[in-house]
Amino acid sequence: MSRPEPQRSSSTDPCPDNPPSPVSPLLVDRFRPVVQALRTYHRHRVIGLEHVPRTGPGLIVLNHSLATYDGTLFAAAMHAATGRWPASLGDDLIFKTPLVADFARRAGVRPANPGNGHALLGAGHLVVVAPGGMREALRPTEEAHTVRWARRKGFVRLAIESGAPMILVACPAADDLYTVYPSGITAKLYKRFKLPLPLARGLGPTLLPRPVRLTHLVGAPIAPPAADVDDPDGQVDRVHAEVVRRMHGLMVAAARR
Repeated sequence: MSRPEPQRSSSTDPCPDNPPSPVSPLLVDRFRPVVQALRTYHRHRVIGLEHVPRTGPGLIVLNHSLATYDGTLFAAAMHAATGRWPASLGDDLIFKTPLVADFARRAGVRPANPGNGHALLGAGHLVVVAPGGMREALRPTEEAHTVRWARRKGFVRLAIESGAPMILVACPAADDLYTVYPSGITAKLYKRFKLPLPLARGLGPTLLPRPVRLTHLVGAPIAPPAADVDDPDGQVDRVHAEVVRRMHGLMVAAARR
């Protein structure tokens, strides 16, 4: 079992082979107490941090919960162990929302598109993606501990084209922070307007997250194959199927920890 060390006081990457951190040091310092409080509240731990590359690019692939902040807890633990803050690719809605867009950019988030993905990986960053996006986050509790990646193959294409390894990270318990109810209204609003308005509850009848223990399980890096110029789409389909299979296995293993 791998447990993160206490967080360092600086967000500066200590390894000269890595690019400067994409995260604002001022933002890190301001929210450090909040992140630490949430890690304590959820008795957060990470198993498998030895699989995170200490240098060079990598695509860190997470499941997407409704709470979302579990990804931040993982990033904080990863920084404590490796000295690296990852960049992230986020939903376009983030960058259409006043104030939120500026905050996201300071937190190292960039719009999720191939150009940004290639630029960040090409610069040597670790890049976090949650392929299921908000559609996965809004799924009802009856689908908890699963991923909705069936039509989300862009991250696999990005890995193959860039040559960056994929590091799968599973935290199924993040789905237990809230009970999410099936809602036709939620589905229609998101499909038509991309508005995430779930019908959910947390602790008791409130929207406070439940004090569930959160464990992130990190899988061994998956090296993408060399690009198949004769059948790129077929290759993406095959690699995607294998990655989804491994992620389902990792979700099951993490739920047992």
